[in-house]
Amino acid sequence: MKYQIFGEKEVKNIPWQDRQAGCRDTVWRFEANPIIERNIIPCSNSVFNSAAVPFEDGFAGVFRVDNLARDMELHAGFSKDGIHWDICSDRIEFETEDEEMAEFCYGYDPRVVFIEDRWYLTWCNGYKFKPTIGIAWTKDFKTFHQTENAFLPFNRNGVLFPRKINGNYAMLSRPSDSGHTPFGDIFYSESPDMTFWGRHRHVMAPVRGWQSTKIGAGPVPVETSEGWLVFYHGVLTSCNGFVYSFSAALLDRDEPWKVIKRPRQYLISPQKLYECVGDVPNVTFPCANIVDAATGRIAIYYGCADTCTALCFTTIDDVIDFIKSDPGAPAAE
Repeated sequence: MKYQIFGEKEVKNIPWQDRQAGCRDTVWRFEANPIIERNIIPCSNSVFNSAAVPFEDGFAGVFRVDNLARDMELHAGFSKDGIHWDICSDRIEFETEDEEMAEFCYGYDPRVVFIEDRWYLTWCNGYKFKPTIGIAWTKDFKTFHQTENAFLPFNRNGVLFPRKINGNYAMLSRPSDSGHTPFGDIFYSESPDMTFWGRHRHVMAPVRGWQSTKIGAGPVPVETSEGWLVFYHGVLTSCNGFVYSFSAALLDRDEPWKVIKRPRQYLISPQKLYECVGDVPNVTFPCANIVDAATGRIAIYYGCADTCTALCFTTIDDVIDFIKSDPGAPAAE
């Protein structure tokens, strides 16, 4: 590898498929996509925008499951290979001693990260049916302890960094509204205790092209010698509605609100049938990346058309070279 990776472990059984012959893409799709169909469990209308991590001798995850009533819920799941999943039929029942937090309205688009001695889950949490960032922790993906919401409504795409920065927990998020949000910048925040959040800093704004309407952080950032590698989604408003694509950027390791390089081009856009056709057409939405520190391989889990879940692959060297060689995103207008 040309570039160093920090804080990640070797994942010998990382889901992986080599780049197909003749393919020149920086990120390439798994030939057996989608890996999770919409009806994988009896209660599911769709399963997408979900998080997966290495766990014990296999993998664990938290999945967005929209049920047959079209309620947005979170379900835990386990896998031996990161491709074939056993997803629990019942939604996660969060444990909390605070009655104010106990009411579950809805939950979607989870991210999962290991910090210090436990796994933290963040998700878009319906607080009094208003979207904000929920936080919970688990050690076994069976019992989840819910803590305070990070922010006031309205907010989405809360993504924790895998280590403390400046002695504080750190998170990216995207302030929003109560609807489908025709705007959105990425912001950075810190907390000394995972309860009180401040030191808010602006990170990135939408710019022309595929990321012109709104942007949002995707999987957990990966610390490298070149900066924090962050995959993020961007939205273009076409004459047929929103189009969700995704790319990657590099942020400063010590001051992650400072962007080192952000590309003009996307890495993945809706092009395959399962990405273009579904409950919400034309969506590719990344929520998780598994990194093998020994080889630099990255497996990215992404939601497709708000219906199913797919996998794509790249390497640390490939994606950082892509960012460095790209002419760079235009200035925000």
